[in-house]
Amino acid sequence: MSAAPRQPEGSPISDGSPISDGTRGVPGEPGAPGAPSTPRTARTPGTASGPERTPRSGASGATGTSGTLPVLAEVVRSGFVEGHHRGSLVVLAADGTVELALGEVTAPVFPRSSNKPMQAAGILRAGLDLAGERLALAAASHSGEIFHRDLVQKMLVEHELDAGQLQCPPDLPLDPVEAETYLASGAVRDRVTMNCSGKHTAMLAVCAQRGWSTESYLDPGHPLQQLIHSVVEEAAGEPVAAVGTDGCGAPLMAITLTGLARAFRSFVLAAPGSAERRVADAMRAHPEYVAGTRRPDTWLMREVPGVLSKMGAEAVQAVALPDGRALAFKIDDGGTRALGPVLARGLDLLGVTGPVVTRIGAAPLLGGGREVGEIRATF
Repeated sequence: MSAAPRQPEGSPISDGSPISDGTRGVPGEPGAPGAPSTPRTARTPGTASGPERTPRSGASGATGTSGTLPVLAEVVRSGFVEGHHRGSLVVLAADGTVELALGEVTAPVFPRSSNKPMQAAGILRAGLDLAGERLALAAASHSGEIFHRDLVQKMLVEHELDAGQLQCPPDLPLDPVEAETYLASGAVRDRVTMNCSGKHTAMLAVCAQRGWSTESYLDPGHPLQQLIHSVVEEAAGEPVAAVGTDGCGAPLMAITLTGLARAFRSFVLAAPGSAERRVADAMRAHPEYVAGTRRPDTWLMREVPGVLSKMGAEAVQAVALPDGRALAFKIDDGGTRALGPVLARGLDLLGVTGPVVTRIGAAPLLGGGREVGEIRATF
């Protein structure tokens, strides 16, 4: 993923209110681009082929002149298009080839929290034996609900750690509904409540187990972070282009959107028992720990069998289906209000349809307390 209202990484909460990004400071060969006119619509269990959708105004299948990215979503109020969200999106076929490329899908981006499955796999490879809800929480941008905070506390106790050792910043619950309840109870910003606290707890635990420094566990040169760096490169099939600092303070590895989609594809296709497959399986079995009860990642992984989904701040999203089809995208301006509609259209291109896709894609605009428009995908 501020004094602004706290909102989850991505799409609308259950009442349809638009929301903003999550993990904040407050948040090898790339496939060749291509844009076939008819996307693949092969089915997977729990999915269905969707109808073709006519592109709306602003749609574009490639970068425009002077490197302008294509419009992925438009803001329509009272029938008037008042704004646009540009970005890049890639869809991979089941065999891993690029089936659709919009924008700059071979340019590096910071995937933000969409990198968390790879970070969790690195923690497993380092030797920490996590499973079930605990492993899902290690890959999470959790909403800060009571069950998230309770499990972080349990994990700290289990590994003889203290919340004071966490180096993620103190924060409020990511979910705005939960944040209101939390504040009303008199609680204040806390490291355990911060949406990355599960990942940080797992990082601390494996460092303590291996005898590695727990004071410098966020240093890019730390053995754990070096291992995670290698996992990211291996999963993405390309070198890390840059290393930055994520909103939670952890090292952040830049890869291309094609590499990000390829990484998620590799996790769902990994051999059973491997670190990557264990992470994917835990996330899919316990999606509420990856996100929260009012979050699109949870809805999607709960309702579509075998799908792996993870949002990131600055409007990044990666999804993989169990047969290897995958997508990744980034809204260039970080406008997460457009994330739901773009994700829903991407799922449609993958052949995933149904009520959950409609729910994710709903992004109404309000005027005087009533719906007067929407944010909608344009491709």
